Amino acid sequence: MSQPTIESILNEKRLFTPPAEFANQARINGMAAYEALYAKAAADPAAFWAELAEQELHWFKKWDQVLDWQPPFAKWFV
Repeated sequence: MSQPTIESILNEKRLFTPPAEFANQARINGMAAYEALYAKAAADPAAFWAELAEQELHWFKKWDQVLDWQPPFAKWFV
């Protein structure tokens, strides 16, 4: 008897809708908002993370550089 196999996990199409009470408290309130945020991050990752870091975190000393990328090493907020 042959065992069923998974052809690919990259073809997942299901969407799982959260309960309304949970969704109302979310910072990203829908797929359109997620896609816009994703596009913004992809277009300019350093600016995206700098903006979030300034808005959401308290810094004792602000960084001089958002990203110091010396492959294969990345240093954020240095």
